[in-house]
Amino acid sequence: MSQLFSPLTIKDITLRNRIGVAPMCQYQAVDGVAQAWHMAQLGSKAVGGAGLVMVEATAVLPEGRITPGCMGLWNETQVNALKPITAFIKSQGAVPGVQLAHSGRKGSSALPWLGGQQLTDTDGGWNTYGPTDKAFDDDGTRLWKAPKQMQKDDIDTVQNAFVAAAKRALEAGYELLEIHCAHGYLLHSFLSPLVNTRTDSYGGSLKNRARMLLETTEKVRAVWPQGLPFAMRLSMTDWVEGGLTVEDNIQVARWLKVLGVDLVDCSSGGATPASRGSINGGIAQQVGMAADVRQGSGLMSMAVGEITQAQQAEGIIADGQADIVLLARAMLHDPYWPTHAAKDLGVEMTQVMPPLHQLFIGR
Repeated sequence: MSQLFSPLTIKDITLRNRIGVAPMCQYQAVDGVAQAWHMAQLGSKAVGGAGLVMVEATAVLPEGRITPGCMGLWNETQVNALKPITAFIKSQGAVPGVQLAHSGRKGSSALPWLGGQQLTDTDGGWNTYGPTDKAFDDDGTRLWKAPKQMQKDDIDTVQNAFVAAAKRALEAGYELLEIHCAHGYLLHSFLSPLVNTRTDSYGGSLKNRARMLLETTEKVRAVWPQGLPFAMRLSMTDWVEGGLTVEDNIQVARWLKVLGVDLVDCSSGGATPASRGSINGGIAQQVGMAADVRQGSGLMSMAVGEITQAQQAEGIIADGQADIVLLARAMLHDPYWPTHAAKDLGVEMTQVMPPLHQLFIGR
């Protein structure tokens, strides 16, 4: 029996299999509102047989977007646009998940195919925020804004926005919520010693640097239903000497477990430009990091990074390295990856195929 295609129950939610669609920025939203693109992009993955379909990083505030094309959950218009998408995902047997995020000092950026540089105010940009006022990159080769160093009232505003967005996520129909604390965005920038050089209660020791994340988590946990899964994406290593390590993140995961987090989505890097070269060569190591945090914290884990083959994914689950495998580029290349993986692994196709597909191509 395939372990990859075995169901997984987390609280009151059961995934039909251990295959998840990783949150992938699409840059197609208008004023944070999902478009027909999102129905096609996400719906096709549900039809294709995934157990979990995660929507992209979804900003809790307008200034929390990475680009003007990023999704948001700061108003009811955005909620109403998402309801038919989550309803369709569920109608196809998948669980819809959302990743709530704040871009921090990496926000106010142009679309990646337009260069990705930070936008000036006259070009439609906005003010950015961070634990300090240090820009993401200051090498002079491109414009990077100096973010506003957040004070306590700014911190409270962002935390309250995460809470409000979590309530809207529930209203929109999501059944799994993930907080984004990775890739150099706001919460990760507070956690990483490469970025956070504060000397107040939000800086210094690992526990102090984690304070922003832990407070946010506790407040969101209070409004997100206890019966629904609550996940956290962490950059398991900063890939830079003096940055966060896997051991640091295992400790953070233990604190998160106490606060009611159910599983960790294990990514890496992004805190500073210095990590770029190491990330490209280290993505495959993230599966091992998922195993480490699973064993070290007692939380479930999700593995992501260069997972492309059915037998590879099967081995990750069967060997206990992770509870869920998340696929990104492989799903863009083939929305029916789960269906094809099931065939490769000898799994009964009724587990992943809609009735129409079973009738005509399921044999």
